[in-house]
Amino acid sequence: MSKLKIGVIISSTRDSRFGDKPAQWILDKANARGDIDAQLVDLRDFDLPFFNEMASNLWMPSSDPRAVAWQKKVGEFDGFIFVVAEYNRSITGALKNAIDQAYLEWNRKPFGIVAYGSVGGARAAEHLRGIGVEMQMVSTRTAVHIGGSDFFAVHPLGQQNKSFSEIEGSIGPSAKDMLDQLVWWGNATKTAREQAVQA
Repeated sequence: MSKLKIGVIISSTRDSRFGDKPAQWILDKANARGDIDAQLVDLRDFDLPFFNEMASNLWMPSSDPRAVAWQKKVGEFDGFIFVVAEYNRSITGALKNAIDQAYLEWNRKPFGIVAYGSVGGARAAEHLRGIGVEMQMVSTRTAVHIGGSDFFAVHPLGQQNKSFSEIEGSIGPSAKDMLDQLVWWGNATKTAREQAVQA
Protein backbone atom coordinates (compact mmCIF):
# COMPACT_ATOMS: atom_id res chain seq x y z
CA MET A 1 0.00 0.00 0.00
CA SER A 2 1.28 3.49 -0.82
CA LYS A 3 2.32 5.93 1.86
CA LEU A 4 -0.38 8.07 3.46
CA LYS A 5 0.00 11.78 2.84
CA ILE A 6 -0.34 13.47 6.24
CA GLY A 7 -0.51 17.21 6.88
CA VAL A 8 1.15 18.44 10.08
CA ILE A 9 -0.79 21.62 10.83
CA ILE A 10 0.75 24.27 13.10
CA SER A 11 -2.20 25.85 14.91
CA SER A 12 -0.64 29.08 16.18
CA THR A 13 0.22 32.05 13.97
CA ARG A 14 1.86 34.23 16.64
CA ASP A 15 5.31 35.64 15.95
CA SER A 16 6.51 34.20 19.26
CA ARG A 17 4.87 30.80 18.89
CA PHE A 18 6.41 27.61 20.22
CA GLY A 19 4.60 25.37 17.73
CA ASP A 20 7.44 25.09 15.22
CA LYS A 21 9.50 22.99 17.63
CA PRO A 22 6.97 20.21 18.34
CA ALA A 23 5.79 20.34 14.71
CA GLN A 24 9.29 19.61 13.42
CA TRP A 25 9.71 16.85 16.01
CA ILE A 26 6.52 15.01 15.03
CA LEU A 27 7.17 15.63 11.32
CA ASP A 28 10.57 13.93 11.64
CA LYS A 29 9.07 11.01 13.57
CA ALA A 30 6.31 10.55 10.98
CA ASN A 31 8.69 10.69 8.02
CA ALA A 32 11.07 8.22 9.68
CA ARG A 33 8.40 5.58 9.15
CA GLY A 34 7.87 3.73 5.89
CA ASP A 35 4.11 4.30 5.76
CA ILE A 36 3.75 8.09 6.06
CA ASP A 37 4.69 10.99 3.81
CA ALA A 38 4.26 13.99 6.13
CA GLN A 39 4.32 17.65 5.17
CA LEU A 40 4.27 20.78 7.32
CA VAL A 41 1.24 23.01 6.81
CA ASP A 42 1.68 26.47 8.34
CA LEU A 43 -1.48 28.55 8.74
CA ARG A 44 0.68 31.65 8.36
CA ASP A 45 1.19 30.78 4.70
CA PHE A 46 -2.49 31.01 3.77
CA ASP A 47 -3.56 34.51 4.91
CA LEU A 48 -7.05 33.24 5.70
CA PRO A 49 -9.72 35.87 6.33
CA PHE A 50 -12.27 35.40 9.08
CA PHE A 51 -14.95 33.06 7.74
CA ASN A 52 -17.32 35.25 5.72
CA GLU A 53 -18.89 32.93 3.15
CA MET A 54 -22.61 32.63 2.48
CA ALA A 55 -22.42 29.07 3.81
CA SER A 56 -20.03 26.19 4.40
CA ASN A 57 -18.64 24.64 1.23
CA LEU A 58 -20.75 21.63 2.16
CA TRP A 59 -23.66 23.64 0.76
CA MET A 60 -22.10 25.95 -1.83
CA PRO A 61 -18.68 26.81 -3.25
CA SER A 62 -16.62 29.39 -1.38
CA SER A 63 -16.04 32.74 -3.09
CA ASP A 64 -12.82 33.95 -1.45
CA PRO A 65 -9.80 32.67 -3.40
CA ARG A 66 -7.82 32.36 -0.17
CA ALA A 67 -10.44 29.99 1.22
CA VAL A 68 -10.46 28.01 -2.02
CA ALA A 69 -6.65 27.71 -1.96
CA TRP A 70 -6.85 26.45 1.62
CA GLN A 71 -9.52 23.91 0.71
CA LYS A 72 -7.34 22.59 -2.11
CA LYS A 73 -4.41 22.19 0.26
CA VAL A 74 -6.51 20.35 2.87
CA GLY A 75 -7.91 18.13 0.13
CA GLU A 76 -4.42 16.88 -0.76
CA PHE A 77 -4.07 14.91 2.47
CA ASP A 78 -5.23 11.50 3.69
CA GLY A 79 -5.07 12.62 7.33
CA PHE A 80 -3.68 15.21 9.68
CA ILE A 81 -1.66 15.85 12.81
CA PHE A 82 -2.73 19.02 14.56
CA VAL A 83 0.00 20.67 16.62
CA VAL A 84 -2.24 22.31 19.18
CA ALA A 85 -1.46 25.22 21.45
CA GLU A 86 -3.90 25.60 24.33
CA TYR A 87 -5.20 29.16 24.57
CA ASN A 88 -7.52 29.79 27.52
CA ARG A 89 -8.61 26.15 27.71
CA SER A 90 -9.30 25.70 23.99
CA ILE A 91 -7.71 25.69 20.55
CA THR A 92 -6.46 28.85 18.89
CA GLY A 93 -8.85 31.11 17.02
CA ALA A 94 -6.62 30.73 13.96
CA LEU A 95 -7.11 26.94 13.94
CA LYS A 96 -10.87 27.14 14.47
CA ASN A 97 -11.17 29.62 11.60
CA ALA A 98 -9.03 27.40 9.36
CA ILE A 99 -11.22 24.38 10.12
CA ASP A 100 -14.36 26.40 9.40
CA GLN A 101 -13.02 27.52 6.00
CA ALA A 102 -13.42 23.98 4.64
CA TYR A 103 -15.77 21.08 5.21
CA LEU A 104 -15.77 18.51 2.43
CA GLU A 105 -12.00 18.33 2.44
CA TRP A 106 -11.87 17.22 6.10
CA ASN A 107 -14.55 14.54 5.74
CA ARG A 108 -13.81 10.89 6.45
CA LYS A 109 -10.17 11.45 7.31
CA PRO A 110 -8.31 10.74 10.57
CA PHE A 111 -6.33 13.10 12.74
CA GLY A 112 -3.88 12.88 15.59
CA ILE A 113 -2.94 15.58 18.05
CA VAL A 114 0.28 16.91 19.54
CA ALA A 115 -0.85 19.32 22.27
CA TYR A 116 1.10 21.55 24.61
CA GLY A 117 0.53 24.09 27.33
CA SER A 118 -1.50 24.00 30.52
CA VAL A 119 -2.11 20.36 31.55
CA GLY A 120 -0.45 19.27 28.32
CA GLY A 121 -3.04 20.95 26.14
CA ALA A 122 -5.60 18.31 27.17
CA ARG A 123 -8.58 20.67 27.19
CA ALA A 124 -7.74 22.05 23.75
CA ALA A 125 -7.33 18.50 22.45
CA GLU A 126 -10.77 17.51 23.73
CA HIS A 127 -12.36 20.59 22.12
CA LEU A 128 -10.65 19.71 18.85
CA ARG A 129 -11.98 16.16 18.99
CA GLY A 130 -15.54 17.49 19.32
CA ILE A 131 -15.02 19.79 16.35
CA GLY A 132 -13.54 16.90 14.39
CA VAL A 133 -16.69 14.80 14.93
CA GLU A 134 -18.78 17.59 13.38
CA MET A 135 -16.41 17.64 10.39
CA GLN A 136 -16.96 13.86 10.01
CA MET A 137 -13.37 13.08 10.97
CA VAL A 138 -11.88 10.27 13.05
CA SER A 139 -9.65 11.08 16.02
CA THR A 140 -6.94 8.74 17.20
CA ARG A 141 -7.44 7.60 20.77
CA THR A 142 -3.89 8.48 21.74
CA ALA A 143 -2.51 12.02 21.60
CA VAL A 144 0.84 13.49 22.58
CA HIS A 145 0.56 15.84 25.57
CA ILE A 146 3.52 18.08 26.39
CA GLY A 147 2.98 19.62 29.80
CA GLY A 148 4.45 20.23 33.22
CA SER A 149 8.20 19.83 33.59
CA ASP A 150 8.50 18.42 30.05
CA PHE A 151 6.95 21.57 28.61
CA PHE A 152 9.21 23.88 30.59
CA ALA A 153 12.26 21.81 29.68
CA VAL A 154 11.79 22.37 25.93
CA HIS A 155 10.07 25.78 25.89
CA PRO A 156 12.25 28.91 25.72
CA LEU A 157 10.27 30.51 28.57
CA GLY A 158 11.37 27.63 30.79
CA GLN A 159 14.93 28.96 30.44
CA GLN A 160 16.22 25.53 29.46
CA ASN A 161 15.11 25.36 25.80
CA LYS A 162 16.28 21.76 25.56
CA SER A 163 15.92 19.58 22.52
CA PHE A 164 12.96 17.20 22.26
CA SER A 165 15.39 14.31 22.63
CA GLU A 166 15.55 15.27 26.32
CA ILE A 167 11.86 14.38 26.84
CA GLU A 168 11.67 11.52 24.35
CA GLY A 169 11.26 9.01 27.17
CA SER A 170 8.06 10.75 28.31
CA ILE A 171 6.37 11.46 24.99
CA GLY A 172 7.98 9.08 22.49
CA PRO A 173 5.73 6.09 23.27
CA SER A 174 2.53 8.12 22.90
CA ALA A 175 3.83 9.54 19.60
CA LYS A 176 4.41 6.04 18.24
CA ASP A 177 0.99 4.88 19.42
CA MET A 178 -0.71 7.92 17.88
CA LEU A 179 1.09 7.44 14.56
CA ASP A 180 0.24 3.72 14.50
CA GLN A 181 -3.44 4.56 15.01
CA LEU A 182 -3.31 7.35 12.42
CA VAL A 183 -1.95 4.92 9.83
CA TRP A 184 -4.61 2.30 10.64
CA TRP A 185 -7.45 4.81 10.35
CA GLY A 186 -5.80 6.50 7.40
CA ASN A 187 -5.69 3.28 5.39
CA ALA A 188 -9.22 2.31 6.42
CA THR A 189 -10.78 5.66 5.52
CA LYS A 190 -8.77 6.05 2.30
CA THR A 191 -9.97 2.64 1.11
CA ALA A 192 -13.56 3.49 2.01
CA ARG A 193 -13.39 6.86 0.23
CA GLU A 194 -11.99 5.22 -2.90
CA GLN A 195 -14.72 2.58 -2.84
CA ALA A 196 -17.39 5.26 -2.47
CA VAL A 197 -16.10 7.07 -5.57
CA GLN A 198 -16.18 3.83 -7.58
CA ALA A 199 -19.70 2.90 -6.43
